[in-house]
This record gives sequence, structure tokens and C-alpha cells, in this order.
Amino acid sequence: MTTSMTIHGAARTVTGSCFELRTGPSKVLIDCGLFQGSRTLEALNYQALGFDPKSVGAVILSHAHIDHSGLLPRLVAEGFSGSIWCTPETADLLEFMLADSGRIQENEADRRNRRRDRIGDDAIEPIYTEADAMAAWRLTKPVPLGEWFEPAPGFRARLWNSGHILGASSVELETGGVRMLFSGDLGPDNKTFHPAPAAPEALDYVICESTYGDRRRDKVSIEQRRTLLAEEIRAARAREGNLVIPVFALERTQELLLDIATLCDRGEIGNAMVFVDSPLASKATTVFSKYADRLEDTGGRNVFAHPAIRYVTDVAESIRLNSMSGAIILSASGMCEAGRIRHHLFYNLPRRDSTILFVGFQAEGSLGRIILDGAQRVKISGRDVMVRAQIRRIDSYSAHADQEELLDWIAQRGPIKGSLFLNHGEAGAIEALSQLAKARDLAPSIINPEIGETYDLAAGLPARRTRAGRSDLQQAVGRDWQNSYADLAVNLKRRLGDIRDPKARQAAIDEMRRVLDDFAAHGSSRGSQGNHR
Repeated sequence: MTTSMTIHGAARTVTGSCFELRTGPSKVLIDCGLFQGSRTLEALNYQALGFDPKSVGAVILSHAHIDHSGLLPRLVAEGFSGSIWCTPETADLLEFMLADSGRIQENEADRRNRRRDRIGDDAIEPIYTEADAMAAWRLTKPVPLGEWFEPAPGFRARLWNSGHILGASSVELETGGVRMLFSGDLGPDNKTFHPAPAAPEALDYVICESTYGDRRRDKVSIEQRRTLLAEEIRAARAREGNLVIPVFALERTQELLLDIATLCDRGEIGNAMVFVDSPLASKATTVFSKYADRLEDTGGRNVFAHPAIRYVTDVAESIRLNSMSGAIILSASGMCEAGRIRHHLFYNLPRRDSTILFVGFQAEGSLGRIILDGAQRVKISGRDVMVRAQIRRIDSYSAHADQEELLDWIAQRGPIKGSLFLNHGEAGAIEALSQLAKARDLAPSIINPEIGETYDLAAGLPARRTRAGRSDLQQAVGRDWQNSYADLAVNLKRRLGDIRDPKARQAAIDEMRRVLDDFAAHGSSRGSQGNHR
């Protein structure tokens, strides 16, 4: 029987991971993630899934991050009733991760509907609800690493440690005589809490993430990383403002807590006041505590109960943090796209004494990326915000392997008999990794797939594309017009003010109106004419 694979997400972008595998009438998904980033990219979460959820026999989930798991509630709401196979740790984390995502969908829809600039627009419906999220969590079926299981007729699978976050795995899959491996997200060397990734060799197909496919990081040990963090904390405290750290609630928060607790115990950062202002991060930390005996680097201590750390429980307490100075505030989400971090950015970005420290990947089009790229003004919940705070970055907390580590991991999977697919990366990262993989002859066929493509897979042979990708989906990837609009809007008044002559200023406004009216009336024809110049 023919085996096929369709890519539904995380192709030339780092979110929305989802692969559909079909052998005869049987079908499974590897991951079912939410698209995150620009409004255009997020809109893909509302589009048709590209397959009938009722026809899917099972989902195999690599890990609990929302860009890999966040569309499971919608899948279930639309008729999926099979099992969601994952590690026990992932199942425990999903109880909180999916519920939180459901609340975010409901709250974000409500917030956008109440914005003044949306008066008269159709109401936005949440992608799914908290009830949908809990229905999905109840379908999880935990399976230990290394144990073979049959998720659906004609499929056999087992999970391998990927070294990324608690419970994260790579997925080995056998079907139709084909043997393949999905990397999931791969952790770097010197990763806190977890051993190095492990996986089998001699596969027909390897599907590998490429998040940092264009970047080689300096090799930094955990001790060296703590030194960098201590320097940033001391510098922020010297400015006497708050240190705001956008964090991913899962793993990044717990790594920072471990390092901050260690620095506090050594007396390297004084009497630090640390606030974890993320209900999800607090709940995820309880799961880390449950598996504390399996975590590396803690020295057997319960670092998450350190007296310097306070877990913020309610909104009123969160709001009170804005009247403080000298606090260390860890708040989600890590890319600043939702959650309480936007509240803290609104109040701290305009403060010259505050510091915003980024410790994680910022996807193109996300608010975090826009701030990190040097924007002087940003829009938060429809309001203009000046950026006066110190903007800092530490790269050594990444939960992803860098370029050299990815190449080494791929090489260790050899010989790859058919094709190497590179996914879960922005276009430049994938292309850079692809060129190096070709130069090292890591596979007879190297493919950088697009969203919507389908490939036929056969043992020992390169994959054969049978359906092209969807150009409308690819256009949603990366920085979109709404990012450009926000940048223009927040700087427009200042730029008009730079025109000293009032008549010239009015002429500029009139010209902008004329251009907009012209494009509204003739935009399509202007665009097509421009393509032939």
C-alpha cells in the first residue's frame, strides 16, 4: 500500500507543526499545533484543517508546546475521537497547557471584539474554548520512551528523548514498509534538566526541525550562562527599574528559576525579588516538581520553592507589580503575543530605568521580534507605546539545537536511504541548513517543503511530490501587512511633525489619502502591471 505524507504546518515557519501520514485507509497525525505570530499567520488557525478530523485514527504528539499541540482542541471539537499518544510528562503538562490556551482563545476574541477600532466589524469567534481543550486532554494516552505501540491499523511507533523540554520526544514511525523519524524539537548541548537527544539510525526518511539552521551559538556551559544572567540582573538593578523577562511558561521559566535560585544562594545578585506572573508557568512548575527526581542539574534541591521566588496568583497582584521598582518579573508569553507579559510591557517599555531581557526565540512578525529588532514605538492592544527601556538579550537559554548540533544529529541518523525533510524554521534558516546538509551529503534527497504539499513515500527511495503547496498559505508566513501598518501608525504623527511647513504637512496627508483611494479602486490592476515592469 502507498504511504503518503502531507505537510499542514511548520513549513518555512516555526509554528503550526502538523504532519498527516496515510497508509491505505488508515491515517495518523504527528503533532497538531497552533500557528503563532502575525495576525495573518494566526488567521490560518481559523481556516479549514485540510483533512477530515473524523478520519484521523490517532495523533502522536512530540511535546506539549502550543505550536505543536495547540490545535488539538479544535481537532476534537470537529469530530476526532482517537487517542493522543505522548509521554506521561507531556500528558501531565497538557492538562494545564491546553486549558490555558482555551482561555486565551476566549479572552483574546472578547478583547478584540471590544476594541474601538473594530466597531462595526463582524464578531470574532474563539478558535476553541477551555471546554474543548479539556475534552482533548482527556484523550491523551501516555506511553513511556522506547516502548513500541500501535496508534492506528498499519502503524507502529515509539518515542525517543529529544532533549528539548520536559517530556519532549522524537517520533519513530513504521508504516507500509517505510521507516521514518520525526525529530520534534531538538535540545542543544548543555541543556538543563535533560540528557542529550537519542534516536535510531538507518532510516528511509528523516523530518528534522531547523529553528536555528542558520545560527551557530557560542558554546556556553550552564555556569557561564549563570554568569551572563547575573551580569544582566545586576545591571538592571543598578538602573533601579524593573527587569521584565518574557518567558515561555514551560521549561524556560523553570530554567531561569533554577539559575536565579542558585545565584541568590551564592549571594551574587543581592536580595532579589522574583515574581512569576504567569498562572500557566506556576502550574507547569508543579509538574516539574512531580518529576524532580528525574531532572538533572538540581542537586536534589526543590529550587522551585526558593524563598526569593513568589508565584503571582491573581490579576490584582499582577497589576500591583507596576507600582514597583527593582523587581524581576517573569511573565508569559515568550514571544509577547498574549498573556500578562503585554500588560508589563505596556507599563515598562516607556520607562528608561526598566530593562526587557529576551531569553528565547522571537518569530518573525511577533511583538517580541519587533521590539528586539529596534522598534522605537509599538502597538499593544491597540495603543501606542514608546520604547525607552533597555532592550537586552541572552541567547544561551535556547531549548533548540543550533546549526552544528542539528547537522550532527542528522549525520548520526544515517544512512538516510530516501529523503531528508527540513521543517520548523524560517526560510533563511532552512535554506542555510539545507545547503550544508547537501555539502556534507547527509541524504540522497533534501527537501524544504511548503505548507500543503503531499509526498509519496517508499522504502529506500526519495520522496515524490504529488501535490503542490498552497500559495495562499505561504503568503501568510513571515512579517505581514499588519506588522507594517502598526510600524507606520505608531510613527506617523512623529514623522508628520518632522515636516515643518504646515502646508507641506497637509499636502503629505492628502497624498497618502489619494494613494489609498487609488489602491482601493485599482489595487489589483496596479499590482499586476507592476509585475511586468
